[in-house]
Amino acid sequence: MLSLVLGGARSGKSALAERLAIASGREVVYVATAQALDAEMSERIAHHRSRRPTGWRLVEEPLALADTLASHARDDRFVLVDCLTLWLSNLLGAEDASRFERERDALLQARALPGDVCFVSNEVGLGITPLGELTRRFVDEAGRLHQALAQRCDRVVFVAAGLPLTLKGTLP
Repeated sequence: MLSLVLGGARSGKSALAERLAIASGREVVYVATAQALDAEMSERIAHHRSRRPTGWRLVEEPLALADTLASHARDDRFVLVDCLTLWLSNLLGAEDASRFERERDALLQARALPGDVCFVSNEVGLGITPLGELTRRFVDEAGRLHQALAQRCDRVVFVAAGLPLTLKGTLP
């Protein structure tokens, strides 16, 4: 089953995805896309680490997400990817500009993965149109990615104030 959990910053989306992972009863592989490039991000990463059960396997991969999923998705596993918007930022900032399209396209072809895969992502398109070109591109690309993934996913959930709103499929 493919799931997409969307929400704003500190909305509870990661906590919901973690509860889904626990409820699955499967081995969990947590794919972290964040890079600790400053003290604030290091703090956020530490916060997420402190919440995760110690038995979960951690894979840190900021760019090659499709390859990582192909390597770790199994019938008996729940793979939790947190988060797609950080992954998107990493790709948009990569030195090889063509890598973004290759990695995005590879991810969108990954719908035949075994087991459960849950993507967590920030919904960033609910505010005003950003002023800067790069920020506008990021918001546009995130929106396109979310739409394309939502079409492929079995379950899509939007989280606000810690409350899930199921947009597609059902919650256990």
